Amino acid sequence: MYKIKEVKNRNDMKRFVKFPLRLYKKCPYYVPSLYGDEMQILNPKKNLSLGTSEVRAFICLNEKNRVVGRIAAIINHDSNDKNNEKCIRFSRIDMINDKEVTKLLLEEVKKWGRERGLTVIQGPWGFNDTDREGMLSYGFDEYSTYATAYSFPYYIEHFEELGYEKESEWIEYRLDYSYLDERYTKIHDALKEQGYRDLCETMKPGEIIKKYAKSFFDCYNKAYADLDNFVPVDDKSMKAVIQTFAVLINGRYFSVIVNKDDEVVAFCVGLPYIGHALNKAKGHLVRALPGILKAKRNPRKIELALIGVDPAYRNSGVHALGITRFALHAQEDQLDDMFFDPTLTTNHKMLNTFNATKRSLRCKRQTFRQNID
Repeated sequence: MYKIKEVKNRNDMKRFVKFPLRLYKKCPYYVPSLYGDEMQILNPKKNLSLGTSEVRAFICLNEKNRVVGRIAAIINHDSNDKNNEKCIRFSRIDMINDKEVTKLLLEEVKKWGRERGLTVIQGPWGFNDTDREGMLSYGFDEYSTYATAYSFPYYIEHFEELGYEKESEWIEYRLDYSYLDERYTKIHDALKEQGYRDLCETMKPGEIIKKYAKSFFDCYNKAYADLDNFVPVDDKSMKAVIQTFAVLINGRYFSVIVNKDDEVVAFCVGLPYIGHALNKAKGHLVRALPGILKAKRNPRKIELALIGVDPAYRNSGVHALGITRFALHAQEDQLDDMFFDPTLTTNHKMLNTFNATKRSLRCKRQTFRQNID
């Protein structure tokens, strides 16, 4: 009834990338990835993650040769070496509501894993932590974002019925920015007196990226080093991340904190919500650009994409500089919504950071794993 085909040419890659656009055509909560970027995931000249990872892509076809499912298989050598594991990741999985399709797709990933001597399949995980991770398990009536993948409720049901075990879990909160605990403003003022600075108060985002990019990603790698399956951003990946996200940054929702020695010790990155523009343009950047630029100039929703603190400064309260600034700007701009992108439930330090804020649960996501027989 169904057959699996490996993607090896441009035409099949188009079918791979376009399938979720058809699957979620009538779903208002879905946000596509950038079409141009997804078309290049197999291209080592364009996908800079392929220096440390290997990838294959597969589509599932029905008897009419119509695509009914897709999946990418990733072997991340850095992650396996760091965690002393033999894992193969699955990513970009989408399928119709037929468990047989899901099973066939996953078995194809397992097959490659067996050939390479790997013992565990896990996912959805991406190439690195700037890629989309996790499968939606709560919040199916919430709009997805540029950084997160939407999925129908039956995805989770298929994995549970196939005997996959829950692995990592993320939660997403909606922030009530109208309330700012006075502790934040007190810490904010005290840190200023100690010589800490938010570069975004005096510099444009482009200037900061040009001068502090290396220091920023050094801080990023240290801040997230202990998280589940974290893969450090190397110099090649750094360039790709900058190219992807720099165009979205609005300076009012971008904070890079340095100490008196001009070293980056914390950061808060908020991105204007561009989901509606991407959905309307079906992931095509050029078509979405007018909507993206409008959202950047006059954001109505902000997703807090990255918040991190150098471990040596976690007890200093240095994150208060960015959070205070964001909240005040949100009040001034009268935003419609502000929410956090996924935070691992094991990231207790980060979750505790927001104990003094008013927040409500928005979404949950999780990954699965299973031994390869």
